[in-house]
Amino acid sequence: MSDIIHLLPDHIANQIAAGEVIQRPASVVKELMENAVDAGAGSITVNIKDAGRTLVQVIDDGKGMSETDARMAFERHATSKIKDVQDLFSLHTMGFRGEALASIAAVAQVELRTRLKGTDVGVKLSISGSSLDGIEADACHEGSVFSIKNLFYNVPARRKFLKPNETEWRNIMIEFERVVLVNPQITFTLRHNDTEALHLPAAGLRQRIIGVFGKKLNEKLLALDAPNSIVRLEGFVGQTNAVKRRGYLNYFFVNGRYMRHPYFHKAIMQAYEPLIPAGETPDYFIYLTLDSSTIDVNIHPTKTEIKFENEWPIRQILFSAARETLGKSNAVPSIDFNTEGAIEIPVYRSGKGDLSQPQVDVNPHYNPFRTPSLHQSAVTTNDWEKLYKGFEQDRDLPPAGSFPATEALLQPKVPATESEGEQSLFTDAAPPCFQYKSRYIITLLKSGLVLIDQCRAHVRILYDHYLSNMKQQKSASQQLLFPEIIDFTASEAAMLPGLTDELRWLGFELSPMGNNSYSVSGVPVGLTDCHPEALLRELIHNAIELGGTMSEQLVENLALTLAKAAAIRPGKTLTVEEMESIAAALFSSAASQLTPDGKRIMFVLTDEELNKRFK
Repeated sequence: MSDIIHLLPDHIANQIAAGEVIQRPASVVKELMENAVDAGAGSITVNIKDAGRTLVQVIDDGKGMSETDARMAFERHATSKIKDVQDLFSLHTMGFRGEALASIAAVAQVELRTRLKGTDVGVKLSISGSSLDGIEADACHEGSVFSIKNLFYNVPARRKFLKPNETEWRNIMIEFERVVLVNPQITFTLRHNDTEALHLPAAGLRQRIIGVFGKKLNEKLLALDAPNSIVRLEGFVGQTNAVKRRGYLNYFFVNGRYMRHPYFHKAIMQAYEPLIPAGETPDYFIYLTLDSSTIDVNIHPTKTEIKFENEWPIRQILFSAARETLGKSNAVPSIDFNTEGAIEIPVYRSGKGDLSQPQVDVNPHYNPFRTPSLHQSAVTTNDWEKLYKGFEQDRDLPPAGSFPATEALLQPKVPATESEGEQSLFTDAAPPCFQYKSRYIITLLKSGLVLIDQCRAHVRILYDHYLSNMKQQKSASQQLLFPEIIDFTASEAAMLPGLTDELRWLGFELSPMGNNSYSVSGVPVGLTDCHPEALLRELIHNAIELGGTMSEQLVENLALTLAKAAAIRPGKTLTVEEMESIAAALFSSAASQLTPDGKRIMFVLTDEELNKRFK
């Protein structure tokens, strides 16, 4: 029997390694940028074409390579950054595995032009699919120019499953941001299809963060600085009034390396826990510096997972430092008064609420499809709510189909003498509508009462309307008197081109102005009093969370986000005409029982159940 175990050829081994190290164009950008940082570059330029499919080029002014080093750099496990196993526990460089360049060369066409500092002539090297095509002298600048062309050209299956350009470009932006945020001393430039997307001159840490994410972030950041014997903490955390449900910026860096660490993230969240609403998350940029022998980054090829020798003490230090920073900003009360035995003084509440919540304008010509204008609102909590919840808990959700059909609900009363066997659903020809606690709409049925949550009902109505517009590719836009200029971050602007059609069908009219700025000249009808910037950012970050790839789920999510932003709030007083219009539109919906995200809109209290309550 012949032997069956054999060594794989180098080009196959490299392609296997590339499956872990090089997953998409963004992986190439990350590896080459980190190599440029390790080379001592003072300026790094990244040129991208077709979201990395056609070209990923990284230019640096680092120390460069000799002809021998340039050739050796593409061999597997060839590196200048470690020499023995002990070096793995005292790393001071971004790379160390010696796999990245070999993996890239296995799945792309690579050209390297490099010149060692202090020499007169450089070298040009060409490789395709791990095979050396040529090497020759070259009159290039000091430093290195890596040009990665036609990524995955020899692995069609991998190339086929790359995401759309908008998604791949967004992934490139993420990796670019992670490198530039931790290297503010270096000048970075990013270009896509010969258009400059971002230019970041060397600056301080705060200026670098603002350069990436916009000037508006500056006033929302609180400086954090907590040196001690275990770890040096510095960076910034967000103010408590600037938390967000999505689109938040969470960054941990350790010894100049980006990392993900759910345990440390939880420590930050616990510091904010009593100060922010549930479900909201603050921004933070936290930089940890500690002895490299107390951490292990050699866990995964992406090097974003790190093990800490002193994980628990560092967690406690993070929590304390964040709380102290918030305390200095008066976010955390510094005096805890003893209220035991004190007289309870009733406090008058004006009913004014969050200005970011749009409300419907009350008028006699109310249209439920008209999105409301921006006013103040309030959500009050009273004893009746506890009674209502207790009453509702012992009731099951009525089965699908148990609610009256739309035609029956809107049918006027027909006397029994006019048509034998036909019965009216409503007790009167024109069923009255009542509003309870400025939150619920109550209307009469022949069989009892129906209670409708006005906010959830309006969400369902608007959702159906927006979703229909997007599927039919039509819009209802209202022109702004003065167009609003919005400066998006580079990552947000990268997502916009893929959402242009859907935003237009929702009713937004946007025009690119260059430098990640857009002019908003039209918004969905009825939203003229809303803040289009906040709403657009909400829609964009919603798309980012879903991966940015246009799908039915993303279309539905965009419609739901806009419907929630535009719907009337609990606490809004409605006229009889408005209540009747909401009820009619709701029962015209094919799914009137639940909101798009599964929350109950209404329930029916039958005469039989009422009679039982009084027995």
